[in-house]
Amino acid sequence: MVRSVDISEPGAVNVTVSLTTPGCPIKSHFQTGVTTAVKAVAGVTHVNVGFDVLTPDEKAGLQRTLGRPGGLPEGALAQVQNVICIGSGKGGVGKSSLTVNLAAALQGEGKKVGILDADVWGYSVPRMLGLGGRRPSVSAERKILPLESHGLKVISIGFFIKEDEAVVWRGPMLHKALTQFLEDVAWGELDYLLIDLPPGTGDVSMTLSQLLPQALFVIVTTPQDTAQKVARRSAQMADKVNLEIAGVIENMAGFTAPDGTRYPIFGEGGGQRLADELEVPLLGQVPLTMPLRAQSDAGVPLVAVDPDDPAAQAIRHAARGIVALAPPAPIALPTLNVVQAGPPQPVGMSLPMA
Repeated sequence: MVRSVDISEPGAVNVTVSLTTPGCPIKSHFQTGVTTAVKAVAGVTHVNVGFDVLTPDEKAGLQRTLGRPGGLPEGALAQVQNVICIGSGKGGVGKSSLTVNLAAALQGEGKKVGILDADVWGYSVPRMLGLGGRRPSVSAERKILPLESHGLKVISIGFFIKEDEAVVWRGPMLHKALTQFLEDVAWGELDYLLIDLPPGTGDVSMTLSQLLPQALFVIVTTPQDTAQKVARRSAQMADKVNLEIAGVIENMAGFTAPDGTRYPIFGEGGGQRLADELEVPLLGQVPLTMPLRAQSDAGVPLVAVDPDDPAAQAIRHAARGIVALAPPAPIALPTLNVVQAGPPQPVGMSLPMA
């Protein structure tokens, strides 16, 4: 990751470090560490540390060096264009309800969307999409066929155990199950695969970072300072495993009463402070509304049935922000075919010969 080391004048050293992502949350640690290490060299009196970003090819090479080949797993995910991991530092911040509604909002933008419920211990996506108690089938190619609800393809551990049964698994079983969900499910052609992560920085997040090194990471937090500080740990985990942090979504951003009075129940500004600290965009601020909770319990995404609800509007705004993060498709320029019939003919009037 050291791009260059240049001695500009006696005692002065310029070092350029290439980050894996533009919004690297530990950039300041690199700056401090490099400065301390270089100043320890005899004769160095001043250190300038600059930063740039690894190109996709350089990043893939770094991943190979670290034993993590780049790219999505072959086979079932070959037709998935973008993978978005949605995580949080702690539970209870509304991460799963945001995942379901973001998926529905992306579908409303004309995208093909799937949801992988990787919150193995706290799976709730099946109930939020009205799929509780149903079981997926298997194709002739022995691939698991995801269930569909409201036009979304869905896979969850809840489809393979008794309804509402507790999952008591250790790390190796989790790793195997998640690998199967990614590689043995016939996801087909998708613009976005949203992965609902369990809260915290445990086995599931690390497994997914190994299997999906090119995935983007979206952090969900509440405005509360304590929640924001906990969410930052997820950002540190994402950076340590080289997942690019795409942005922050602030949930429960105030409650507006029927008389129009707004109550900041969980404080204000935590999502923006976290986004500023990580140098990533704040994708949305989703308020508390009763329909958001009621429709989740009813198994219907709010954005699909009440797009004018304030929470639905904020979620659709966040979905458009996620769409804007996707790399632009290459533009195919038309080829101009010019057929030269013979030598160019002179242009102008003929002058009489003397």
